[in-house]
Amino acid sequence: MRQEILEMGRKAREAAHQMGMANSDRKREALEKMASALDQERLSIAAANRKDVEAAERKELGKAKIDRLTISEKVLEEMIDGLKEVSLLPDPVGEITRMWTRPNGLQVGRMRIPLGVIGIVYESRPNVTVDAAALCIKAGNAVLLRGGSEAFHSNDCLAGILRKALKEVGLPEDAIQFVQTTDRQAVLDLLGLEEYVDVMIPRGGEDLIRFVAEHARMPVLKHYKGVCHVYVDSDADMQMALNICLNAKAQRPGVCNAMETLLVHEAIAPVFLPKMAEVFKTAGVELRGCEKTMALIPGCKAAVEDDWYAEYLDLILAVRVVPDMGEAIRHITKYSSQHTEAIVTANFERAHRFVREVQSSLVLVNASTRFNDGFQLGLGAEIGISTSRLHAFGPMGVEELTTTKFIAFGNGQLRS
Repeated sequence: MRQEILEMGRKAREAAHQMGMANSDRKREALEKMASALDQERLSIAAANRKDVEAAERKELGKAKIDRLTISEKVLEEMIDGLKEVSLLPDPVGEITRMWTRPNGLQVGRMRIPLGVIGIVYESRPNVTVDAAALCIKAGNAVLLRGGSEAFHSNDCLAGILRKALKEVGLPEDAIQFVQTTDRQAVLDLLGLEEYVDVMIPRGGEDLIRFVAEHARMPVLKHYKGVCHVYVDSDADMQMALNICLNAKAQRPGVCNAMETLLVHEAIAPVFLPKMAEVFKTAGVELRGCEKTMALIPGCKAAVEDDWYAEYLDLILAVRVVPDMGEAIRHITKYSSQHTEAIVTANFERAHRFVREVQSSLVLVNASTRFNDGFQLGLGAEIGISTSRLHAFGPMGVEELTTTKFIAFGNGQLRS
């Protein structure tokens, strides 16, 4: 298998060179062709997906996993719409991001270029095959895809359709390659392909991400988990705080940008927490709190140290009453995964201090943590959310799949 992976890497490197030179119109045409091809191949996609779903049902993988695995008509429409949306995004490749002139007249600047070859290791969701391929192609990259074994037939079918569309518009089909084996050794071989793969992006649970980060020989863009906080300040608008906290926790609790810990200023806690507890009770949220929280909310469970580190991905919330914003920031600094944090306050100075001092990938004022999403922030589709500070921090859209090189224009300057 190692020789096959090496050959995939070699082909990807050649394809990446061609993709880096492809113009915007050709890439847009390719993405439109992909959208049309998915629409035309609905029956073959459904048949491939049925094999995976039936296998998952035989293995009794559970309703949630089977749901993520299933390509419903709605999911397929979202894939098609996603391709169309990415096709309309501005092409970042070739953009001059800055220019300045040196005293000797030399003009220096930075130009945006593709990353090159991107490897993506992911679980369960077949839509990642389409989303990742679309973004990589738009940014002029080649991509090596290794999906989870439970979605093998679906991913193989989707990748084949996308490759054919690339070829039909005159772009290299090897700019999209799917690892056609479920052997885990193939993942290790892929992670050792530093000669050909420029960056690796894992998509899935914490165990997968840690495995990739431990074994990869190339840079990894990742986030392990989302331990997201909302701090309700003493000057918060009560109704706004109630609405934001409910949305952040309960709108979709099983995602990485859902609130996992609520911090409340002690001045507002006696009024706010009982009201918030009633709202959460109606939504089915279990509360685990500090001693002060327990005194204000009858029936609240005691929080232990592990609760402050926990990514529940469920209707469970850790709650702590803090004496001031400084203590809230210290708590976030210690326990946060640097994913998403929010403050609810009407105090301008405190809002700006929170934004300045909290170092997570998205810091919000008077808004739900659920907005840490590429589409919601206006980036279009995203390939994931990075809590790695080098290169990309936060949602990774098309621009985050590029880097910049220096360029310089002179008229005969020599260094003395």
